[in-house]
Amino acid sequence: MRLSQVFLALILSVMSTPLLAQWLKHPAPGIPRTAGGKPNLTAPAPRTADGKPDLSGLWQRISPKYERNIAADLKPGEVQPWAETLAQQRMEDLGKDHMSVQCLPWGPSYNSSVRKAKIVQTPSLILILDEDLTYRQVFVDGRKLETDPNPSWMGYSVGHWEGDTLVVESFGFNDKTWLDRNGHPHTEALRVTERYRRRDFGHLEIEMTLDDRSVYARPWTVALKAELDPDTELLESVCNENNKRSLEGWVGKLSDEKKSEKKVAREILANYAGTYEELDNWGTRPHPAIIEITASGEGLFAELKGRGKVQLVAQSETTFSGFYGLGIKFVRDGQGVVTHLLEMHVSGDYRFRRTK
Repeated sequence: MRLSQVFLALILSVMSTPLLAQWLKHPAPGIPRTAGGKPNLTAPAPRTADGKPDLSGLWQRISPKYERNIAADLKPGEVQPWAETLAQQRMEDLGKDHMSVQCLPWGPSYNSSVRKAKIVQTPSLILILDEDLTYRQVFVDGRKLETDPNPSWMGYSVGHWEGDTLVVESFGFNDKTWLDRNGHPHTEALRVTERYRRRDFGHLEIEMTLDDRSVYARPWTVALKAELDPDTELLESVCNENNKRSLEGWVGKLSDEKKSEKKVAREILANYAGTYEELDNWGTRPHPAIIEITASGEGLFAELKGRGKVQLVAQSETTFSGFYGLGIKFVRDGQGVVTHLLEMHVSGDYRFRRTK
C-alpha cells in the first residue's frame, strides 16, 4: 500500500465518526419544528428556569480553518521559532504523535476541532461530553479558578454569565497536547477564555482567546461555531479498539510525496481551475462542501471552503496529493472538458461536480 493510501486510511480511522452510528432517528421532545416536522434551528434559543440561555444539546463543531491551524491569524514572528519548527516537524511526521493517534485526550484543541460535543447544563455545573468519553466540568457556582493546579489533560474551568453570554476561564493544562492538527504546541502556562452565545435554537457562537506568552507574542482570539444536531444522540468512539493496528501502518514522511511529483504543463493546470460542489456527503464538515481550485504559475492550489488554501502535488496529469492528507483526481468528459473532481479516500472516492 502506498504512503498516501496508508495515511488516508488512518485519517479516516482517527478523524471520522461514522454517520450511521447514531441513535437512529429518535425525535427529541421539546424541539421547535417547521410545518414539515423538521427541527427549526432558527427558532428562539431556549432558556432555563432562572432565565439563562440553555446551552444544552448535542453540538456539531464547525471550525475547519482553526482545527487545522489555530495560529492562522497570527503574524510572522508572533510564534516562537522553536514552536514553528516543532509544528513543521509534526506535520512532516504525518501527525503520528497527535493525541487522536495516541488515544489521549485532546485538551484545549477539542474546542476548535470538528468533533461532536454534548452540553449538559445545570445551575451550578455545566458538563461538556465528547464521543471519546472525555469530559469537561465547568463550575458556575462562584468558585475561583485554581492558581496553582496540578496539570491535567483537560485543565480546570470556571464560568460566569455576562448577560446572555457564558464566559469560561480555563487553566492547568499539561503541555502534552497540541493546539491544532498542524501541531502548534503550548506550555503549562496556557490560559483559555471561551465566550459561548446561543444565537438561536440551532446555532452556537464561541469565541476562544488563547494566552501563552512563552510561545506566542500576544493573546489572540478565534471565532468558532457549532450547529445543533437534533434527533440523534452521542455514541462512544473508543480509539484504543483499533489503535495498535493503526500505528503499525503509520509510516513515511509528508515530504515523500514530493519525491514522486510529476511535471504538469501550465495550460493543463489552468483547465482545472474552478469551483466544485460536493455530491457525496462525507464526514462532519458542512454540506455541501465546496472546493475551490486555482492555478498560479506552475502550481495548483485547492481550498476546502473555510479551511485554508493548500498547494497540491502532481502524481500524474490528473491525480494530485496534498489535499489535507487526501488526494484529488480530475475527471474529463469525451471532449476533454473537466466536469468533476474526486476527493480520494481509501474507503472510496467522493464526487464533486464543477459548477464554474
